[in-house]
Amino acid sequence: MNQFSRLKRLPPYVFTIMAELKQEMLASGVPIFDLGLGNPDQPTALHIIEALQSAASQPELHRYADPRGCLKLREAIAQWYGRRFNVDLDAKTECLVTIGSKEGLAHLALALLDEKDHVLVPNPCYPVHYFGCVLAGAVVHHVPLLEEIYFLETLEKTILETSPKPKMMILNFPANPTTQCVDIHFFERVVALAKEHQIWIVHDFAYADIVFDGYKAPSILEVPGAKEVAVETYTLSKSYNMAGFRVGFVCGNSDVVNALFKIKSYIDYGSFAPIQMAAVAALEGPDACVEATRACYQHRRDYMLKGLQALGWMVTSPKASMFLWLKIPEPFAFMGSLEFAKLLLREAHIVVSPGIGFGEYGNGFVRMSLVANDQSMQQILSNLQKFMRCEFNLPAHVESSLL
Repeated sequence: MNQFSRLKRLPPYVFTIMAELKQEMLASGVPIFDLGLGNPDQPTALHIIEALQSAASQPELHRYADPRGCLKLREAIAQWYGRRFNVDLDAKTECLVTIGSKEGLAHLALALLDEKDHVLVPNPCYPVHYFGCVLAGAVVHHVPLLEEIYFLETLEKTILETSPKPKMMILNFPANPTTQCVDIHFFERVVALAKEHQIWIVHDFAYADIVFDGYKAPSILEVPGAKEVAVETYTLSKSYNMAGFRVGFVCGNSDVVNALFKIKSYIDYGSFAPIQMAAVAALEGPDACVEATRACYQHRRDYMLKGLQALGWMVTSPKASMFLWLKIPEPFAFMGSLEFAKLLLREAHIVVSPGIGFGEYGNGFVRMSLVANDQSMQQILSNLQKFMRCEFNLPAHVESSLL
């Protein structure tokens, strides 16, 4: 592997380590509660499935699709933005279909960044935000995204201190993994900063619809003039329970959208056309399925919050996303997130994502996905209760630290 220089830029993938341990336990017959990935467990709405089935029966849709995405889907995207956010988009020049948002984000970095360009990325962050830029050869500057640090001030300070000036910044609100949210005034200030310093903005809007307690997540494209410096990515994976469909889109600045199209035209032929027709049905169809998904996650959030707090686990209630961002309980904090996650899997049979996998500032946390039903959540809390009371056979070095 030493001959593959690009791979040297990538450390061992933390989530692969957890996956291998999970498979070992499953192979030994141990039941596992997998709350690691943000992998929706609810079914895709029937009208979306019917649209997929109907389109799949049409032979003309079995061929290569338009590399930009089917025009019908791009028009649905533009109309969706108009209805949801009062944003005017040109379906032909400002919308591009991607194979989920992860692929789009990685290829955006490849399209926009040259070797040694400087990029600003929050920390903790979704791994592709950072590693997509690393693979493109860029120099990444971490901007701490912590409750006790005012992110905007840190962002502006980092811009001023970076030489040469950053070419791009990546944002993600509602944030994965930290669940932090912003208002439209935040984006107004970010857009003004980007214009002042001539920096491109890429905003990952994957959790636009998974919002609670009356909160409405703003689109950065709502800010007047944002399209001069920004694009926004979205995926149907979460809102519409279409994770396996692998369909999303990028919207905004036409130069950036066209740059991504040019890169993708050399790499792929886009999503299977019937999947794109299913995406049209999702975006143009009734919002009841999205509301049901949102309500499901809010119920699970409330259920787990109540249970975790009863166990004495300090938990902040998120206003959005399908995750809980949990500070490691004090008796176990010395272990760091990876070792704690391993211990939780071995002894409580619960998979969570180690915070270190999202960046160094995540090491004191684990991310728990809200992908378990009521019966499973009840058993998870029971297992956690025993774990917190140390009713499992803990490793000697852990047990001694708890005495």
